[in-house]
Amino acid sequence: MNLLNILSEIEKVDPEVYGRLDSRRRVFQHLSGLGGKLAVAAVPFALGSIFNKAYAGATATQATVLEVLNYALLLEHLEANFYNIGTGSTTITSALSANNVKSLNSIKTDENNHVTFLRGVIAAAPFNATPVAPAATDFDYTGAQGGSRAALFADVLTNPATFLAVAQALEDTGVRAYKGSATDLMSNKTVLEAALNIHSVEARHAARVRTMRRGGLMPANDRASLVAPGANLSTSPKSWVSGRDGGGPAPGTTDAVYGPGTPASGTATTIFYPAEDNVTQAGASISTILTTAVIAGLATTNIPTAASEAFDEPLDMATVKAIARNFVKTGTPTFALLS
Repeated sequence: MNLLNILSEIEKVDPEVYGRLDSRRRVFQHLSGLGGKLAVAAVPFALGSIFNKAYAGATATQATVLEVLNYALLLEHLEANFYNIGTGSTTITSALSANNVKSLNSIKTDENNHVTFLRGVIAAAPFNATPVAPAATDFDYTGAQGGSRAALFADVLTNPATFLAVAQALEDTGVRAYKGSATDLMSNKTVLEAALNIHSVEARHAARVRTMRRGGLMPANDRASLVAPGANLSTSPKSWVSGRDGGGPAPGTTDAVYGPGTPASGTATTIFYPAEDNVTQAGASISTILTTAVIAGLATTNIPTAASEAFDEPLDMATVKAIARNFVKTGTPTFALLS
């Protein structure tokens, strides 16, 4: 029995296996403790002991690095295709200011670059895998899932306001998705770093789209003004997430983007996914801390809002996939990948 071949086969399935064991040398250090002569029949039991140590603490829901990469790639395809369609539609762009169109084109370029990057990472060593490649026709941004139900956003590709609302929902989902997958990438620091770099860009996209919606489709003097003349600030979205965001750009439809994941709560030693209005961080009540602190200009009634705005929450893969399925036609390979 060739131990190197065994390890090689395991590495194909789990590229970070050596990270779990610290290094290849660590594997043989484990083996050396079993004695100089090891009966062939005992090898499977010895390996079982070693890899039990390697995977101790891993949960059944923990995703592999490759799985997370393809999951991220699916989401990037969803976003890139959305902006490709929107920026290529004069119905959308003609109703927006030149500055807003420029911003959408920049976001489109970023999303397409993310697709290219993730495809390259998946296809190259150490993964040497086939990247997921959803067809553009698999997506249905009206939310009708290809006609299997009533459309959630029937005019998304003809109404610029609806287009920006859906853009906000997609970007906010992406931010939480990358954050939620960070723990699954900890065994591969190179991929983790790249994912966090993408995560921060997605957050900037979300803020820019929100500012565009707050300022209006045609801000005065074609500039990125924060507030359009006559805008109702009580209904305009902030450039950051506040509480559960009132259900998002389409309350009742986009609530899940800002709500809890699974599990929604847990102990300090478990990973959980509270809603965006969460005010407890690292076991400490931020509201309580702010109440006892002297913060100029912060009314007591605004403390819970301020506490939630200061932190963003992650979202688990299953919940994100359920959100993404709203924009994919049923019966397609892409819908199956998100199931």
